[in-house]
Amino acid sequence: MSPELAYFLKVNVAFAFFYAFYRLLFYKDTFFKLRRAILLAFFGLAMVYPLFNMQEWVREQEPIAEVIYYYSLLITPEVEAAEAAGPDWISILGTGLGLTYIAGILGLTIRFFVQLGSIIWLARRSKKIMIGDVQVFALDKPAGPFSFFRWIFIHPGSHSEKETDEILTHECTHVSQWHSIDVIISEFITITCWFNPFTWLLKREVRHNLEYLADNTVLESGYDSRSYQYHLLGLAHHKGSTHLYNSFNVLHLKNRIGMMNKKRSRGIGRTKYLMFVPLVLLLMIVSNIEAVARITKNVARDITPPLLQAIENISPLYTLKETETPVTASVEEEVEEEVTSEVFTVVEKMPRFPGGDAVLLKHLSKNLVYPRDAASARIEGRVVVSFVVRKDGSVTDPVVVRGIHHSLDAEAIRVVGDMPKWEPGTQRGKPVNVKYTVPVQFRLPAEEQAEGHVFTVVEQMPRFPGGEAALLKYISSQIKYPVRAQEEGIQGRVVASMVVDADGNIKDIEVIRGIDPDLDREAKRVISLLPKWQPGEQRGRKVSVKYTIPIQFRLQ
Repeated sequence: MSPELAYFLKVNVAFAFFYAFYRLLFYKDTFFKLRRAILLAFFGLAMVYPLFNMQEWVREQEPIAEVIYYYSLLITPEVEAAEAAGPDWISILGTGLGLTYIAGILGLTIRFFVQLGSIIWLARRSKKIMIGDVQVFALDKPAGPFSFFRWIFIHPGSHSEKETDEILTHECTHVSQWHSIDVIISEFITITCWFNPFTWLLKREVRHNLEYLADNTVLESGYDSRSYQYHLLGLAHHKGSTHLYNSFNVLHLKNRIGMMNKKRSRGIGRTKYLMFVPLVLLLMIVSNIEAVARITKNVARDITPPLLQAIENISPLYTLKETETPVTASVEEEVEEEVTSEVFTVVEKMPRFPGGDAVLLKHLSKNLVYPRDAASARIEGRVVVSFVVRKDGSVTDPVVVRGIHHSLDAEAIRVVGDMPKWEPGTQRGKPVNVKYTVPVQFRLPAEEQAEGHVFTVVEQMPRFPGGEAALLKYISSQIKYPVRAQEEGIQGRVVASMVVDADGNIKDIEVIRGIDPDLDREAKRVISLLPKWQPGEQRGRKVSVKYTIPIQFRLQ
C-alpha cells in the first residue's frame, strides 16, 4: 500500500471514530463553544495525526511492542512471481474507483463555487442599508435571512421591528464569531472525503452547533424564548440548510427548539472533554504500529532482523538431498513458555548471534540444504521460524510460525536448531530467555547469468559518486526547464530507467512514466550527462544493473 493511500485511509477511519465519540459524549450537552472547538479539532487532527512519528516511543513500550511482534508476522509482504492469467481485475477496479472519486470531487467542487458565486452575485445586486447600527443587504423579494462572513442578508418588509432585532442579534453572532470559517472547512472536508458518510454527519453537527450558539446569544440578550421559537416556526418554509451561508431559519427546527428548552449542563460536565486526549493518543499509536513493524534496519528491540535478502542470494551450489530427520510443525503454532522461567519477546538487550547479523547470514547460507522433493516440485517461498534463545545462549524450541511445505518447514527448523550458542538477551542486567523470529526464504537457485545479463536487484547496488544527496544536487544543477512547459504551467514527476553497466557507464535510458514530451526529453538528456557510477556487484563480480530515477519538475 502506498503511503498516500495509507494516509488517506487513516484520515477517513479517524472521522468515523471522532463522530462516534462525539455522539457518545458531547451530543446532548449545552457547552456550545466547547463543542465548536472539539468539532474543529476533529477535522484538524484527522488530517494531521497520521503524520506524527511516535515510532521511538512506541518501540519503548513493552506491551505495545508485544502486539507489534505478532502483527509484524502477519503484515510482512510475500512477493511471489506469477504468470499472467488474464485481465488484472484488481487494477481495473482500482482505476474505476479512482476515476469515480475524482468525478465526485469535481462535481462537489463545481457545486461549491456555484453556491459561492450565487452569494456574491446576490450581494452585488442587493442594496446596502443600515438597520440601527448594522449594515445589511436588503433582499428585493421575501426570503429567509442569512449571513456569510461579514455580510448579512434580510428582507426588511417581511419582519416586524422586534423580529428584525432578533434576526440581527442571531446573524451578528454568526458574523462576530466567524462561523462561516467552520462552514467552509466542513465543506472542504466533505468534498475531499465525499464517499465517507461520517464526514457529512460531522458537517451536519457543525451547522447545528453554530445555530445553537446563535440561538443561545439571542436568549441571553433578553428576548422571550417562546416568542422567538414561534418566530422560527413562522419562517420554517424557507430553505437554507443546504447552502454555504448561516441561515436564520434552517430546517432542523425541532433540534433547535429542543436545545433552547433544554436544561443547561452542569459545569462539571466540561471535564469529559478531556477524554478527547487519550482518544487522539490511541489513534496515533495505532497509526504508528504498522510503520514500526515494517522497519527492516536495526529493529533489535522489536522484531528479529529480516534475513530475506541474504537468503535469497544463497549460493546456487546446493546439495539436493532428503532431510535426514523429518521434523513437523503446525502453522501458527506458538512456542510454549516454560512453567518455571518466563520467556520474553522484547528485552532491553536482545540476543545476538556470535559475530553479528552478517555472520548469522553466512551460517544459514552455508548450512541450508534444499530438500529434493521440494526442488523437484519447484516449490519456493518463505518459512517463518520462531525459537527461544535461553539464558545460557542455547537455541531451543524452534517452531514454524508460517509454513509452505512440510519438507521446507522441516529444513528451516533443522538449520535454525543447529545454530551455535548465542549471546543471551538481558533484562535489567540479567540474562533471560527471549523469543526470536527468523523468516527464511527458499528460492530455487537460478542458472549462472549469461555475460551481459542486466540485473534488477543485486547484493551491492550501483552508487553515484558521493551518494544520493550528490546525485540529487547534480540533477538539479543540470536541469533546464523547457520554455513551453513553463508557459503552460506543466509540472510533475518523470520516472526514468537506465542501466549502469559493469564499468559504471550509463546506457539504455528510457522514460517509463512521463508527463510531457519536452519534460521527458529533458529528463533523458540530464541522465545521459551523468558521470560514471560505482557499478553494482553480485557475488563479488561487477555486473550491469537496471536503475530507476524519479526526476521532479516543479515550477517556482
